[in-house]
Amino acid sequence: MKIDGTPYRAIWLEQDGWSVRIIDQTKLPWSFEILRLTTLEEAAHAIRAMLVRGAPLIGAAAAYGLCLGLRADPGTATLARGAEILMATRPTAVNLAWAIERMRVRLENLPPDRRVAAAYAEAAAIAEEDVACNAAIGRGGLELIVHAAAGRRVNILTHCNAGWLATVDWGTALAPIYMAHDHGVDIHVYVDETRPRNQGAALTAWELGKHGVAHTLIADNAGGHLMQRGKVDLVIVGADRVTRAGDVANKIGTYLKALAARDAGVPFWVAVPSSTIDWTIRDGIAAIPIEERAASEVTMVTGRALDGSIATVRLCPKETPAANPAFDVTPARLVSGFITERGRCAASEGGLLSLFPEHK
Repeated sequence: MKIDGTPYRAIWLEQDGWSVRIIDQTKLPWSFEILRLTTLEEAAHAIRAMLVRGAPLIGAAAAYGLCLGLRADPGTATLARGAEILMATRPTAVNLAWAIERMRVRLENLPPDRRVAAAYAEAAAIAEEDVACNAAIGRGGLELIVHAAAGRRVNILTHCNAGWLATVDWGTALAPIYMAHDHGVDIHVYVDETRPRNQGAALTAWELGKHGVAHTLIADNAGGHLMQRGKVDLVIVGADRVTRAGDVANKIGTYLKALAARDAGVPFWVAVPSSTIDWTIRDGIAAIPIEERAASEVTMVTGRALDGSIATVRLCPKETPAANPAFDVTPARLVSGFITERGRCAASEGGLLSLFPEHK
């Protein structure tokens, strides 16, 4: 995507051919800062501290993190240690484990003197495939938006950030929105703020604004009200993990949007690349690990003060405890369908297998 006329991806290889550049997403929307990663430990920190976030981008960052580790030492012990360190950073997004396993399978049987070049090639392939998958998701979702528009403005609600910042490029849930806008569809997006980290307010609103897409920021609790009054034509969200039966783990609050959409008769679609599908589990509520993040994300908020400075303030009494589950699970029965790189399908095991029969 372009920022002020300059094309960017969310992660890329530096001109030196080995170090990795990322956008520090914790600084958005107040400043646009690019960081250089040079070690496996720096890559792990970037994932853990959410300098990079979004399931597909986490996978790509982990792949490049292994490259950095192997560049320092291409031994088998380093490969195993690097995989262990990166796996411990974020438990819910399955793309992390998917990318690490793909790298391990590609590299573990190679002699050490061939591992570094092969690692960088595989990481680059993961990144390029992500871009292609997301572009295909965009084309598949574009058809839904054009159908919903029927010659008038179409209003879409999204939750969290599933744009190009959450992937290598294009995004998942936002890819159809960008394509619809670029095709001249009259489109407007309701952006959930997405407490407690406010990825919608800070990232999705920033992305849409830079692309020129009409949007309105809303409080998380306003989505059901808008759907109830016919002001939302379509909900599109991304996902951090989808079970083979169609359950969806996504940013906390997604389940409530799905419930409201079902009650109001609003289609609820989930946009995911196949790398986000966990074919090893069926019951998302029982089997998907839910990351519990720091209570400070709930009790504190960072923003720009009236004097222009960036400030962090407390929202509650100092002694108030807080819980912070980062994700919830939406049962497949509440999902209208999936938008994948191979097309759209029902939110069921049969629906997913119709597109990905190799997993039967």
